[in-house]
Amino acid sequence: MLEVHTTQPGLQLYSGNHLDGSLKAPSGAAYGPRSAVCFETQAFPDSPNRPDFPSTVLRPGENFTSRTEYRFATA
Repeated sequence: MLEVHTTQPGLQLYSGNHLDGSLKAPSGAAYGPRSAVCFETQAFPDSPNRPDFPSTVLRPGENFTSRTEYRFATA
C-alpha cells in the first residue's frame, strides 16, 4: 500500500505503459511495458490560467517550498 501526503494540491501519475525495453536498469534488465510508475506531486495543470485553482505565482524574493511523504505499508 502507498500513502502520499503532500502540501501540493495535485498528483501526476506517469506509467511505464509505453516502455519498449530499450532502456536498461543498472543490472542490465530491460524496462518493458508496465515496469515503472512515478507519482509526482504538483500544482494543478493550467493553474496560472485558472483563477478557481490555487495560485502558482511566485514573485521576486519569495521562496517556494513543498513537502511530500511517501509511506509504504502492507495491508
